[in-house]
Amino acid sequence: MFTKYIFILLTVLALYSGIMVLVSRKPIHSVLFLTLTFFAIAGHYVLLNAQFLAVVHVIVYAGAIMVLFLFTVMLLNLNKDEHSPKSRWAKLLAVIAGCMLMLTLIGIFRNYDLAVAYDPMMTQIGLVKNLGKILYENYLLPFELSSILFLTAMVGAVLLGKKEQL
Repeated sequence: MFTKYIFILLTVLALYSGIMVLVSRKPIHSVLFLTLTFFAIAGHYVLLNAQFLAVVHVIVYAGAIMVLFLFTVMLLNLNKDEHSPKSRWAKLLAVIAGCMLMLTLIGIFRNYDLAVAYDPMMTQIGLVKNLGKILYENYLLPFELSSILFLTAMVGAVLLGKKEQL
């Protein structure tokens, strides 16, 4: 019963800080809210009995990547009020990408069953051996696709950070 309230608290914290990442005017505040989101997600991993995954999540995301984001924000000096106007093509592509994401999410959640079948082996999924086995046997394609997505995001961040126009 107590874990239910912790889950609700962590969920509300993750959703609030995730929304604040998008709403915040200052880039430093967005980065700090993103760090808070990462810690809330790590709390969810602990509730799922995946302590190893929670520790790795905190070390990799909240530690290394957020330090990289903070240094990038400081080096780019994004606190200036000068905003370069985006072209109509960029705005149109952003709207199309957002609509495609919305359609994908609607398709995923339309047939989603909230009742999860109880499997006694699922309580040990957070252990390193079981996590690796499941990740590289059952979910190899999504794992590789997410690495390509991260690579694309890094290239996009570098292109957005450039001063001159392409």
